[in-house]
Amino acid sequence: MDIKLWTRRLFLICYDIAAVGLTCMIALSARFDFRWSQVPDNYSQVLWQSIIISEIITIVVFGLLHLYSSLWSYASTTELLYVVSACIIDGIVNMFCILAVYRNREGLPLPRSYFLLYGMFLLAFTLFGRYFYRLVRIVRGHVFIDRAKRKRILIVGAGEAGSALIKEITNSKEVSMCIVGIVDDDPSKKGTYIHGVRVLGNRDCILEACEELTVQEIMIALPSASAQEIKGIVDICKETGCELRRLPGMYQMINGEISVSKLKEVDVNDLLGREPVEVDLDSILGYVSGKVVLVTGGGGSIGSEVCRQVAGHKPERLIIVDIYENNAYDVQQELKTKYPWLDLVVLVASVRNTKRMDDIFARYQPDIVYHAAAHKHVPLMEESPNEAVKNNVLGTWKVVLASDRAHVKKFVMISTDKAVNPTNIMGATKRICEMIIQTYNRRSETEFVAVRFGNVLGSNGSVIPLFKKQIEAGGPVTVTHPDIIRYFMTIPEAVSLVLQAGAFAKGGEIFVLDMGEPVKILDLANNLILLSGHKPGEDIRIEFTGLRPGEKLYEEMLMDEEGMQDTKNHMIHIGRPIEFDEEKFLQDLEDLKEYVVNEPDDIRVWVQRIVPTYSIQKN
Repeated sequence: MDIKLWTRRLFLICYDIAAVGLTCMIALSARFDFRWSQVPDNYSQVLWQSIIISEIITIVVFGLLHLYSSLWSYASTTELLYVVSACIIDGIVNMFCILAVYRNREGLPLPRSYFLLYGMFLLAFTLFGRYFYRLVRIVRGHVFIDRAKRKRILIVGAGEAGSALIKEITNSKEVSMCIVGIVDDDPSKKGTYIHGVRVLGNRDCILEACEELTVQEIMIALPSASAQEIKGIVDICKETGCELRRLPGMYQMINGEISVSKLKEVDVNDLLGREPVEVDLDSILGYVSGKVVLVTGGGGSIGSEVCRQVAGHKPERLIIVDIYENNAYDVQQELKTKYPWLDLVVLVASVRNTKRMDDIFARYQPDIVYHAAAHKHVPLMEESPNEAVKNNVLGTWKVVLASDRAHVKKFVMISTDKAVNPTNIMGATKRICEMIIQTYNRRSETEFVAVRFGNVLGSNGSVIPLFKKQIEAGGPVTVTHPDIIRYFMTIPEAVSLVLQAGAFAKGGEIFVLDMGEPVKILDLANNLILLSGHKPGEDIRIEFTGLRPGEKLYEEMLMDEEGMQDTKNHMIHIGRPIEFDEEKFLQDLEDLKEYVVNEPDDIRVWVQRIVPTYSIQKN
């Protein structure tokens, strides 16, 4: 039993009992100009006799309309309507009960105006009792608390979300903030007030307002705004040096979850200015339902997100294969908690182990395979090129062969834009993997496809976490070259593309995402420094370190020989396969397999024989 809850309810009941008695006396005396001595004895006698009836009626009506169970610290219009309705119903029921009890008396037991006055005064006392605490808090917040010690907030967005956010901040005891203004692009709202806070103007006044009002933090309350709109506002806000936070999305509005705790820090994703790839996962993942799905590299950034998406669509069984036990364990625990009904198998295994792969595939007979296991870090692979070949090329080959032998229906491999005209061993090995996919698609009943995309924000090895660590350490932030550019996408976007490839797959395709405009890494570094409340070059220095081995200024999504074919999703295209001598390619693979185990120093030359577009960089 919640003692605090029942204590509050008991207090309200006692308050209402006292309020009803006082209301009855005031209502009757008001009929006679508030002169109790002028009240006739027959009226006062009925009043004293009926007070207990009025109190019982009030407690019952108020209880039925939740006036003893509402949380009045956060009361809104709904609670106000309950109070008004309760008082009207109470007044009507009270009138009929008194008339029924004293129906045999000559004339009315009480003046007609008494019942109207009773309802009005009861409403006043009830509102006072329920809202007095909020009034005290507002007065305390504006008068007794030192506003200079509170964080000064500017809110962008004068809609429902902004209004709810202001109420949350105003009503919360834990939040020490002072809202100094609101900004909204609607010209009709300029100069108006929301919960006592003035709308200063549109986004053009943000810089001026932050300077004049000494704003410390900006909260963006625009849950339905497009990515381009958010980018435009963030571009202005980042120049203020203020902290930035925003509501993540529209579902907070739908679920009524507008609160300070739901705000997230504005990050570089908000500066890309590109709408996320729209994919109807429910229709796409219909082919996953009831199927046995195996994910290699299931503990990594991409693989784990594939597992999350698949797990939510009721596969018959989900098998996670990963060589790194810690990652595998983390994903296992997460999925067990979120999907307790899921038939989940987690295996520690290397894709380079032929016998282990064959045993896994023979035992579990997967219907669909997502192959995400690979070495992807460019500089590290440049230092260990033989490992890139062993893991990426031979590992993929062995999983493909195991899939063929187990009669897997669909096989989706994660590729990279670095496979296009590669300048590093990692990209070259992924290009060989694409060739393996295309070759075995023609030789197997399995539908083999590859999915090619660019850099993934937030993944292991992503530049963003590195920049954040460097900023936290006070700099410098290291950028390889002032002109280097990259295509970016989020992990959910990348995974949605991988999953859609499985639905679209007919075999042999290389799916390519239209990733919009490329982004300069230098701009990302500057923006992240600004979003952290620092000034680039002054507070945090940017240092250019030079291109790393195997790195190029820009990445490509298609090779010159590849055309572009559209799919049902206008953001997703198919690169037409490049023809090559498959028999020679298979023989080259055999030779490469035999040669790489000797740990040669010239493995890049052997890879270049298979991938003529590979440009070996001199270290």
